[in-house]
Amino acid sequence: MQGDDSSSAMASKSLREEGNAFFKAGKYLKAAAVYTQAIKADPSNAALYSNRSAAFLNLLKVTKALSDAEMAVQLNPTWEKGYFRKGCALEAMEHYDEALLAYREALEQNPKSVEVATKIRRLSQLVRDKRRAQEKSGSAKMTDGATVGAVLEQLKTELVSLAKVDHLESDSIEVHTFFKNIIESSINDYINSECKLQARVHFLVGKIDKDLNDSLQVVTVEKAFESPDTLSSCVTFLRQHAIDTLARAACLVVSKKSIAFPRVWDGQGIRAWKHGQEDGLFVQLESSFLRQLWFVPCTVEKGKYICRDFQRLDLDFHAILPPLFR
Repeated sequence: MQGDDSSSAMASKSLREEGNAFFKAGKYLKAAAVYTQAIKADPSNAALYSNRSAAFLNLLKVTKALSDAEMAVQLNPTWEKGYFRKGCALEAMEHYDEALLAYREALEQNPKSVEVATKIRRLSQLVRDKRRAQEKSGSAKMTDGATVGAVLEQLKTELVSLAKVDHLESDSIEVHTFFKNIIESSINDYINSECKLQARVHFLVGKIDKDLNDSLQVVTVEKAFESPDTLSSCVTFLRQHAIDTLARAACLVVSKKSIAFPRVWDGQGIRAWKHGQEDGLFVQLESSFLRQLWFVPCTVEKGKYICRDFQRLDLDFHAILPPLFR
């Protein structure tokens, strides 16, 4: 028996190192698969669950990331890394209060952790800012089936309210104009091409070289939605592009039929899809102070393609992209 335990431990260590190599190379799906093999060889090793949690988080599988983090905590309640992973997963789910509790537990286990202390400071500020913004913006909500005009008017109101909190009124006007131009042109292109539109992320870039501005305003992301790995790589690129171009906002426009992953319309329970089986456009607006998501169904009436009714979606359940601005 002792020989079997020693053999399992050696196999687990070798697999963990292999998984770490995949993780460092950005091959998160392979890393998660190898960590799973390591867990089978050594199911009581908290570090393996922690590593797989990090891999799942990079694959945007936040529920699985949270489950593994909680298992790491259960296996080693005095190890700060398990609580840290739990905090990261909850933060990705935008459950900020719960994430703060997890980070504080991690800091209690290791008071010298600069990484955890930094997370707590940053997230505490974010929570305070969001609460102030919610108090300012009131409780107005968009109803299902809104027209593009109603969407734009509601968005303008929310942008102005939120921007006042951070003294970004001029940015809010630019973001509204940016979104208005993108959505109107995208819907026209989508209809005129008989519901065929290349997946793109449009950026409201900062004041950089004017000769480069046009080429930096649009990023084609057609292959981003083929798999968890391709999406993860794309998100990393988009976040860096936003930094490099001093972008203040971004807008994803992608047709439902272009998405193999994530299939947000396949959810169950509270994640259930309530917007029919038609194809249509997902439109996701990203900025530092506001994130919103809509689905615009495409129907055929009297031989003509119609995109009319904007369905506001819950980002917690149906986000196509994770946050691009942090």
